[in-house]
Amino acid sequence: MKKKSLTVKVIAGLILGAITGLLINLLAPDAFNTLNTYLFVPLGQIFLSLISMLVVPLVFFSIILGTSGLGDPAKLGRIGFKTITYFLVTTTIAIVIGLGLAAIVQPGLAGDFDLETAEFDSEEAPSVAETLLNIIPKNPLEALTNGNMLQIIVFAVFIGLALTALGERTKGIVNLVEQGNDIMMYLVGIVMKFAPYGTFGLIATAIGSQGLSAIKAMSAYMAVVLAALFIHAIFTYGGTVGLLAKKNPIWFFKKFAPAMSVAFSTSSSTATLPVSMDVAQKHLGVPKSISSFVQPLGATINMDGTAIMQGVATMFIAQAYGVDLTMTQLATVVLTAVLASIGTAGVPGVGLIMLAMVLGSVNLPVAGIGLVLGIDRLLDMTRTAINISGDAACAVYVSETEKNRSEAIQEKEVNA
Repeated sequence: MKKKSLTVKVIAGLILGAITGLLINLLAPDAFNTLNTYLFVPLGQIFLSLISMLVVPLVFFSIILGTSGLGDPAKLGRIGFKTITYFLVTTTIAIVIGLGLAAIVQPGLAGDFDLETAEFDSEEAPSVAETLLNIIPKNPLEALTNGNMLQIIVFAVFIGLALTALGERTKGIVNLVEQGNDIMMYLVGIVMKFAPYGTFGLIATAIGSQGLSAIKAMSAYMAVVLAALFIHAIFTYGGTVGLLAKKNPIWFFKKFAPAMSVAFSTSSSTATLPVSMDVAQKHLGVPKSISSFVQPLGATINMDGTAIMQGVATMFIAQAYGVDLTMTQLATVVLTAVLASIGTAGVPGVGLIMLAMVLGSVNLPVAGIGLVLGIDRLLDMTRTAINISGDAACAVYVSETEKNRSEAIQEKEVNA
């Protein structure tokens, strides 16, 4: 008898969790808190803690291996330029899709919203300049302890470059890092066996705590966000894989489905990183050196799904408050959201902090976030799945272009 794949088990956990959470919310709402406290939350939190435990050492080892594996610093610079350019361009496309769809559908006019009771306490996010200045860690051990991903990435890149420059003298260190990475990937396999149960708990909590009433009230807003995410995934990422990487987009989404399922349940690109890297390397054929560089960087600064939410939420709040945004203000929203995706890298609750920055840039009331806050958790799951898909699509694109470049150089050398 053939064993069921992990993807099937995780999706079964998603569906069962959603049905369980919804039924308990509708039929036995008083029992939900007890079940949530003693069953759903522990299942979800144990899974999140297990997978989060592996993130920092995995990123540290993999970035060192990725950088040293690339060898030539010029190649690292070329891959870095392609990656960051891709992230900025797709984030811009994402927020334009969100703004455009919200302008057409006008979800903010779909119902009467209680604007007087809407409130949100915004946190101050660091500026882009401050983020860029702080990417070099003063204390690498502190960066590792605090899980500051940008600083960890920079420190690991420096170590990787040093290992490349020193060559044979540091072969023992390279072997040690490779063994450390192997240990982390082995542990990812073990932790993923618990994924269907963790997924069940996380989804049951998310759906059960919301119920149908919250979903119905914001159905137009949710529909626009989900439609924009779907359009971006199919056309932007499908186009990347099909046109730039010359691969089949259906193959890409089918093979990457396990990572998307985990991202959906955890709502965290960083927590999903061990799984998304494992899937990209084993099922999408992305070399470890490229996956190890592109995907951790993407999990930190690439937030296309979140950018879509910014666009839709900004238009939704403007429509609810009866404010017409000019073309200049819309351009400001696009620019602010793209820069905010870098400036808020690694900040907890990043999506809502980014939205507060965007609303402030066009003088819309930040308290309007209170209108979308109730169902943000449900949408956060979907946009996280889109975020990590963008990282993987970029990794496939970079991998294929680098492979084609190497083949062209080899052919030129043979002909010469």
